[in-house]
Amino acid sequence: MAGIIKKLAKETAIYGLSSIIGRILNWMLVPMYTRVLASTGEYGIVTNLYGWAALLLVVLTYGMETGFFRFINKSEENPDTVYSTTLASLLCSSLFFIFLVAFFLNPITNFLGYADSKELVMILAVIIAIDAFSSIPFAYLRYKNRPYRFAVLKLLFIFLNIGLNIFFLLLAPWLYKVAPASVDWFYMPDYQVGYIFVSNIIATVITLIALSPYFIKVKLRFDGILLKRMLRYSFPILILGIAGIFNQTADKIIFPFLFEDRAYADDQLGIYGACFKIAVILVMFTQAFRFAYEPFIFSRNKSKDAKETYAKAMHYFIIVALFAFLGVMLYLDILKYFVGEKYYPGLRVVPIVMLGEVFYGIYYNLSLWYKLTDQTQWGAYFSFMGCVFTVAIIVLFAPYYGFMACAWASFICNLMMMLASYFVGQKKYPIRYDLRSALFYFFVTGVLYVLGTEITFSSEIFTYIYKTFLLVLFVVAVIWRGDFPVNQIPIINKLIKR
Repeated sequence: MAGIIKKLAKETAIYGLSSIIGRILNWMLVPMYTRVLASTGEYGIVTNLYGWAALLLVVLTYGMETGFFRFINKSEENPDTVYSTTLASLLCSSLFFIFLVAFFLNPITNFLGYADSKELVMILAVIIAIDAFSSIPFAYLRYKNRPYRFAVLKLLFIFLNIGLNIFFLLLAPWLYKVAPASVDWFYMPDYQVGYIFVSNIIATVITLIALSPYFIKVKLRFDGILLKRMLRYSFPILILGIAGIFNQTADKIIFPFLFEDRAYADDQLGIYGACFKIAVILVMFTQAFRFAYEPFIFSRNKSKDAKETYAKAMHYFIIVALFAFLGVMLYLDILKYFVGEKYYPGLRVVPIVMLGEVFYGIYYNLSLWYKLTDQTQWGAYFSFMGCVFTVAIIVLFAPYYGFMACAWASFICNLMMMLASYFVGQKKYPIRYDLRSALFYFFVTGVLYVLGTEITFSSEIFTYIYKTFLLVLFVVAVIWRGDFPVNQIPIINKLIKR
C-alpha cells in the first residue's frame, strides 16, 4: 500500500504544480489589483463576476468530467467512444451557451447591474464556454496518466494570463505616460477592470489552441445511448456541483443584491474578496489533491485494501491541511501585506474561511462512497442542505453583519456537509477512518493557534521566532506519533538512504 500512497502523493504534487503555482501567481496579482484599481468597489466587480463564472462553469460541464472517468474505466465501454461522445456533448452545449448570452445580453446585464459594461459579460461568457469544453481534454490527459503534459498546458494559461495582466495594468499605463504613441492606438486608461477580462480571454483562446491535438484529431464515435447513460449518471453530480459551487460563491453572487446602495455593496465585496484570497493556500492544496484523487479512487476500487488506502489518504490530507491552516494563521501579519491597506478590515474572515475549507476538503474525501456506489444523488442532497444553510445565513445576517456573515455561512455549510456525508457514508460504504487521530490534530492545531495569536512580544523578531517554534511543534507531534510517511518524501528518503 505504501507504493500506492506514494504514487498518489507524486501525482498530487505534479497535478498540483499547475494548481499551486497558478494559485500562488494569481495570488500575487492581488497586491496589484488592490493597489492599481481605483477603489475596493472595482475589485468587488471582479469578485462578483468571477463568482458567477464559477457557478456557470459547473452548469456547463454538467457533471460530465466525473461521468467521463466513471464510464471510461468500465471494461465494457470503448474508451475512444466515451471520449468522443463526451467531447461532442460539451462542444454543442458550450456553443449554445454563447448564443444564448449574446441573444439575451441586454436583460442579463440589466439584471446583474452591469448595463454599462455589456462587453465584460460577453467576454466572460466566451471564457466560461471555452473552459467548460476544455475540461474534457484535460480530463483525458489525467486518464492517460500524463500529469506533466497536463501541468505544462495549465501553466501556459497561467503565465499568459498573468503576463497580460501585468502588461495591461502596469506596463501599458507607464508607456501611455512616457511614450503615448506606442500604446494609445489600443490602450484605454479608464478600462482597468476590463483588461482583467481581456487578459483572461486571450490566454484562454491560446490554451484552447494548444489543446487542439486532443480534440481535432479524435475520430468521432458518437453514441447517443451512451450519452443518455452518462447524463443519467452525471445529472445528480450536476445538482451536487451547482449546490456545491453555489455554497462557495453564494456570498460573492448574492451580496450585491442585499443592499440598496450598490456602490457600498461592491466596496464591501471587494474587501471580502481580496481577503478571501489569502485562504487560497488551502484551496489550492485541496484542488491539487482532487485532480489526483478522483481517477485514483476509481482505479483502486476493485483492490482488496481499497478502503484501508482511502482511510490513509484521508489521514494524510487532514494533517497537511491543518499544517497549512496553522502556517497561514501564524504568519498572517506578514501575509496581510498582499492586499492594500484599505482591505485590512476584511482580515478577520481568514481563519473562519480557512477552517471551513479544511472541512470542505474532508467532505470531498468522504464523497468517494457515493461516487463508487453510483449513489450520486446523496451528493446532491448534502450540497442542497449546505446551500440552504449558506443562503439563509447570508440573506438573514449579511444586511446586519456584512461580509462576516458570508464567512460564517461558508464555515457552517462545509461543517454540516462534512458531518452528514460521514454519518450516511458509514452506513452505505463503511470505512474505518482514524477519528481519534483526526480529533487529536484538530485539538493541537486549536491550541497552537490560540497560543500563536494571543501571545505576542514587543520585538517582532522574537514574535516570529516564537510562532515558528509553534509550527515546528506541530511537525514534531506528527513525527512523534508516526502518523505521516516522512520517509516517503523524496528528499528525506534520499537523506535516510545516505
